[in-house]
Amino acid sequence: MKRHGKVYLIGAGPGDVELLTLKAVRRLGLADVVLIDDLANPEVLQFVPDEAEVVHVGKRGGCASAAQADIEARMLAEAQAGRCVARVKGGDPFVFGRGGEEMQTLLAAGIEVEVINGITAGLAVPATLGIPLTHRDHVHGVTFVSGHTHQGDEPDWAALAKSGMTLVIYMGMSRLGLIAEQLQQGLPADTPAAAIQYGTRPDQREVVGTLATLAADVAAAGLGSPALVVVGPTVGLARLPARSAHSIEKEFA
Repeated sequence: MKRHGKVYLIGAGPGDVELLTLKAVRRLGLADVVLIDDLANPEVLQFVPDEAEVVHVGKRGGCASAAQADIEARMLAEAQAGRCVARVKGGDPFVFGRGGEEMQTLLAAGIEVEVINGITAGLAVPATLGIPLTHRDHVHGVTFVSGHTHQGDEPDWAALAKSGMTLVIYMGMSRLGLIAEQLQQGLPADTPAAAIQYGTRPDQREVVGTLATLAADVAAAGLGSPALVVVGPTVGLARLPARSAHSIEKEFA
């Protein structure tokens, strides 16, 4: 009987290659073929064997990319041919990474799958500015939510605003004005809010303001995707790096 290969669903972390886990490094070293997303830092490929085949499969919001069905078909074909497949995603494969969909497809075909968690941007990126997601004096929980709708789905922003949680919004930049407006149905207009682009990377840029000002400030600063939006009182604890303060002053001059 022909032996099937194995697929590792690997989270590459938020961008800084030093935030890659030791377990991820070890599994990358086993790969025969690597399917890597655009949002994963390509520096992680230094841990892949020289003879491994590397396939860039895109998967970046708003950009041309490989179809999800094609990616899953390629993983299946490689594993069924007996190869060890590393499917590399930015952040964590199970946090807005479609890792659950891929796992279901692979398991249904009898392919062995191992999930290697990564540090999701929702945890690491706010920390670069000293923004705690929870704080006993300010907020007692956090909600991760996608601002990118699928087939007409829409989060209940008013309910989220009234939840009393720090809100960490992935993939929300293209709809930031609408999201901020709807959140103001349950939150004061002066609630601290931040948008952080290329979080944890050397080219990180950020804008810190309020729900009322954030969309206009982001547009003026020219921030775009990929970026994370954080809303809640602990954003008021943000400490802007000196480079960012200088950059923002230039942007708004």
